[in-house]
Amino acid sequence: MRNAGQHAHGLVQPSIIVRMARGWESKSVEQQQDEAASPTSQVRTVLTPEQLARQRQRQGLMLSRRHVLQQLEAAQNPRHREMLQSALADLEARLTRLG
Repeated sequence: MRNAGQHAHGLVQPSIIVRMARGWESKSVEQQQDEAASPTSQVRTVLTPEQLARQRQRQGLMLSRRHVLQQLEAAQNPRHREMLQSALADLEARLTRLG
């Protein structure tokens, strides 16, 4: 027994697929409109090139700090741990100076 919208070979008719795709598309557009109308999306801070560079530098330092912390958790050798602790202290000092 065939479902409505299926050919004898069991394939779904293209018209049903198009209607379903349009449904998903309109849902996406509706969702985008809702997001655009929300107050948080309307408040966008424009950063200067210096602020963007500082933000990127901070993100890079935070990523390095996270990586050093992961290595420190796994490190067994006391000299390696000492080196990692020194690197961590340096990263934290740089983050503090960056603000």
